[in-house]
Amino acid sequence: MSWDLRAAKPPRVVDTTLRDGSHAHRHRYTVAEARAIARALDEGGVYGIEVAHGDGLGGSSLQYGFSRTEEMELIRAVREEVKRAKVAALLLPGIGTRKELKEAVEAGIQMVRIATQCTEADISEQHFGMAKEMGLEAVGFLMMAHMRPPGFLAEQALLMESYGADVVYIVDSAGAMLPEDAYARVKALKEALTRAQVGFHAHNNLGLAMGNAPLEVLAAVLDKAGLNPGLEVFKLLDAAEYVMGPILHFQPYPDRDSVAIGYAGVYSTFLLHAKRIGKELGVDPLEILLELGRRQAVAGQEDWILRVALELKAERAQGASGQRPWAG
Repeated sequence: MSWDLRAAKPPRVVDTTLRDGSHAHRHRYTVAEARAIARALDEGGVYGIEVAHGDGLGGSSLQYGFSRTEEMELIRAVREEVKRAKVAALLLPGIGTRKELKEAVEAGIQMVRIATQCTEADISEQHFGMAKEMGLEAVGFLMMAHMRPPGFLAEQALLMESYGADVVYIVDSAGAMLPEDAYARVKALKEALTRAQVGFHAHNNLGLAMGNAPLEVLAAVLDKAGLNPGLEVFKLLDAAEYVMGPILHFQPYPDRDSVAIGYAGVYSTFLLHAKRIGKELGVDPLEILLELGRRQAVAGQEDWILRVALELKAERAQGASGQRPWAG
């Protein structure tokens, strides 16, 4: 497999530090931090800046973790700060509702990324309709896309396109895809869609970025490949080092637990819950994640984590060997 970069076009880059990145920050962003990050990203030349709880609009909850700062306040602050970049938010139907979407528009978003499981594009129709009525750039996210083949994903993408999506993304929420998996799925959408553009968002659990890669690294790679869409490499390097560096509680990288997510193919936000519950019950988080992957758990099924952990603990108490599922 190879790519001909001569035929490629520079991509538009939407940064998710103030949304997906909030998981690493335990949803603790302050207004001052959001302003500083947004200003650095705007000066660095990104096309869009996504702002919301890590699980999207309405995600601040007991189940997903409460935000330190109300997300509409963060959206308003970022919109006031940026001069060029579009302000975006993520919406997962069922977590966020039309009410939160309307509030986010009033707060200043210009783009909404509507995310469903890759088998459930049909639940997004009213949300795309509302987004277009309100003049937003509407983006579809097909999450956990590693779980279904390219042809199936293309059919789901066509539904989103028919609802009004301007862009449809292949989303590797678990960081489980190999390069050929990502290539085949993006190719299928490129061949199927007639109007909507194609996007890609992934996680770096297996160390195979570029997808949800550090922005400064992505900018450098795109520049060297002759595909820079206007990103300021040195400004983004400074932003990562001097703006974001002091804020992060820890630097995300493919460690033991995050690799297990990619290996098992489970939703990335399960990790912190599995670690917490595993510690409380004395069950290895890796065993929990691998069992969730076997059961094909998806976002919204976080309650399974406790159930699985309790079952594993009970099995061990009944004399199970406790050997990890991936042992030879």
